Amino acid sequence: MAHDKNIMVILSSPSGAGKTTLTKKIQQKYQSFKISVSLTTRKPRSNEVEGVDYYFVSQKRFEELISEKKFYEYAKIFENYYGTLKKNVDEIVLKNDIIFDIDWQGTKQLSKFDNLNLIKIYLITDNKEELKNRLIKRNQNTEYEIKSRFDSFNEDVKHWKDYDYVIINKNLDICFKQIEKIIEINKKKDTNFSQIIR
Repeated sequence: MAHDKNIMVILSSPSGAGKTTLTKKIQQKYQSFKISVSLTTRKPRSNEVEGVDYYFVSQKRFEELISEKKFYEYAKIFENYYGTLKKNVDEIVLKNDIIFDIDWQGTKQLSKFDNLNLIKIYLITDNKEELKNRLIKRNQNTEYEIKSRFDSFNEDVKHWKDYDYVIINKNLDICFKQIEKIIEINKKKDTNFSQIIR
């Protein structure tokens, strides 16, 4: 059960639009925020740390957790499962705000739970070619993965209406200031919140 005073910010975007970078910036800026660490069946990248970036599990274990209804949300994306465990979220939100780095499928599932105090933000680049350039520049994906992520753009952007806020990420610093403002507006409802940026 969510604590009344703590908020849950969802950041979603097509791949390469900057949500993971912005998620980390929010956590660095606000001590009250913890990142919800998802489970995934994909292999870790060389720079990823277990329990910090993801919890890496087998497909068999993930599917067992699905059948046991242990997830608030899960989705299969580019051949791999990703999911948010109820237990992890319920424990964190008692003491902290939470930020989710998830896609539109996860957002739809989380939105069904009335006990979650959600603020949903959708990030988008100003054009598809910029998105492709970012995917190539970050050098984390194969050509096939880049094509798959780029091709999914049209499907992803159809779901912006499911969100409370839509932000075009032309400039990372400006985009971050807009997210700060959204957090400030929503946290003002909690008079005990002393870390608001003025």
